Amino acid sequence: MSFYLNAWHLQQACRAINSGGVIAYPTEAVWGLGCHPADERAIERVLALKQRPWQKGLVVVAASLSQLENWLLPLSGVDEAQVRASWPGPVSWVLPCRDEVSPLLRGTHSSLAVRISDHPLVSALCQQVGPLVSTSANPAGADPARTALKVRQYFADELDYLLPGVLGGRCQPSEIRTLDGARLR
Repeated sequence: MSFYLNAWHLQQACRAINSGGVIAYPTEAVWGLGCHPADERAIERVLALKQRPWQKGLVVVAASLSQLENWLLPLSGVDEAQVRASWPGPVSWVLPCRDEVSPLLRGTHSSLAVRISDHPLVSALCQQVGPLVSTSANPAGADPARTALKVRQYFADELDYLLPGVLGGRCQPSEIRTLDGARLR
């Protein structure tokens, strides 16, 4: 699969995120909705677009584990090795988070789902703006969008930017794991 990174489009997506916007972008398997994870107003917009209850929590995606240090509690050496062995890649981990992490991100949990993406556009975006909220681009109960057209059909002009690109070629959205070995999806 060939990826072309258009610097102008990346700059527009970064500008939208940094000004409190919500964007759509291609991920490993489906299109995602994203915003800055410290911007509660933007997170509320994502939840409203998805018609998703805040209690469930969201995934935060990053370009490196170091980008998540302000969000997560330190991991033991064994746990960190387990997590790092699956990254970058399509595995989201539910990890203990800091108390100050917004309930809009973690839901009713004391943990936060996080992922280091191996998708070139997602990685480039996170390298520019830092971690992002990453949730599938679809209203609750609807099939995840697998095309930019489907994203537009779902959300019309409610997004601040749609970052053009291609999906990463995977068939299923990211797997969600916990440190105790459970696989949630």
